[in-house]
Amino acid sequence: MAEEAVLGFLEKNEEIKDSGEFALEKGISHEEIVNVIKSLNGFRFVDAQDIKKERWQLTAEGKTYAANGSPEFQLFMAVPPEGISRVELQKKLGDSVFKIGCQQAIKNKWVEVGKSQVSRKVAHVDDSVKDMLVKINNGEAPNQEDIDALKRRKLISPQVWKGYSVKKGPNYAPKRRKPATDLTRENLQSGEWKDLQFKEYNFLAKGFPIEGGYLHPLLKVRRQMQMIFLQMGFEEMPTNNYVESSFWNFDALFQPQQHPARDSHDTFFLKEPSTTKTLPEDYVERVKQIHESGGHGSRGYGYDWKREEGNKNLLRTHTTAVSSRMLYALAKKPFEAKRYYSIDRVFRNEAVDRTHLAEFHQIEGLICDRGLSLGDLQGVLHDFFSRLGMSKLRFKPAYNPYTEPSMEIFGYHEGLKKWVEVGNSGMFRPEMLLPMGLPEDVTVIAWGLSLERPTMILYGIDNIRDLFGHKVDLGLIKSNPICRIGL
Repeated sequence: MAEEAVLGFLEKNEEIKDSGEFALEKGISHEEIVNVIKSLNGFRFVDAQDIKKERWQLTAEGKTYAANGSPEFQLFMAVPPEGISRVELQKKLGDSVFKIGCQQAIKNKWVEVGKSQVSRKVAHVDDSVKDMLVKINNGEAPNQEDIDALKRRKLISPQVWKGYSVKKGPNYAPKRRKPATDLTRENLQSGEWKDLQFKEYNFLAKGFPIEGGYLHPLLKVRRQMQMIFLQMGFEEMPTNNYVESSFWNFDALFQPQQHPARDSHDTFFLKEPSTTKTLPEDYVERVKQIHESGGHGSRGYGYDWKREEGNKNLLRTHTTAVSSRMLYALAKKPFEAKRYYSIDRVFRNEAVDRTHLAEFHQIEGLICDRGLSLGDLQGVLHDFFSRLGMSKLRFKPAYNPYTEPSMEIFGYHEGLKKWVEVGNSGMFRPEMLLPMGLPEDVTVIAWGLSLERPTMILYGIDNIRDLFGHKVDLGLIKSNPICRIGL
């Protein structure tokens, strides 16, 4: 009905000057007319121009005064010619009307308010405020002075009315025909296609989004790390056991049983099963001896090593526990050089903040061969980190219980324009390797770093909880960009 009214009017007239007035004339709601005009304008049946008019409407307080009169007028009418006490007048009008009415009536010099008595100063007054509010409510335009006075008292507020002026468009027709979206066999057979109006193709329209699986940023970076290790000739270690014994996690690495890292404040110990059932007994004895009294040129730690401590089960604190198992298995065979790597989850009892989680992913690489030196380690690190896009490296001496010498690794990040710590490294101690049964001339160089830190740098993530954990926004998984390591 609204569309027929608009197109029919334009067939005989040049313009609809005001959509609001047009809606009133036709008895159609303005909202319906506006919706039709927008639709017709989109298909160029009409050309529409915006019209904006500022009108004034009464606030809730203004509507109350338009119905009951202004507070000052109500107060004046409530004061009898002989006067009235303030207490009685306030009780009669109410606190709000009494307070506002007193202020305005005194300002207008209508009443005199004493300490206890209120009396009239004039015999008759007109409620001009109510008159102005009624006029505005009826659509009459007040003068600017009245508007300013009512605005100060917050009795009126501006309302922007939006409408349209409408003229014929380039595709105008007295009646809109729905454009066809497909050419069918029936159209061709009947000849109807000659008179059909077809909908234009929108070559810029986006297709339906493809729904499917999405890779987490950690998985993307993990895969790229895997490819770097494989290109360098490494093979992956099995890291499927999250639960490890303290023996493989600490003791086999020549880490003393009184070390702070083995405290429950730093490590998650299991209640059930609390201990391991099987350990290689001959190897356990050699580890015990190296801890208590040393050997192979070492003095050991000089304490009583306790088997019950080594039997305790825990959530592994590093993937080096897997490395110790792999090296022990390697020592039981005729020696051959190996390159191992692992990327998997580890657990530490740490306070959670923007840079730390109780579980995260560790990347570890190690090379086991005869005659390796610290220079070989630095060379491999330069090769590895250059593939990550960091060609400038620095090394700082550090301490680890199971590596000597040990180095912290710093890389210059071209994007951040500063040196950042990127990992830790070292050469496994003889106290760790020789009890396993490896030849004395065999050395192992190793390094490790977290998976989360390079991922956060690549994807510009400031808080690790936004990357990994239950607070991760699924939108990040669906919309994250393709970030390439080393580019």
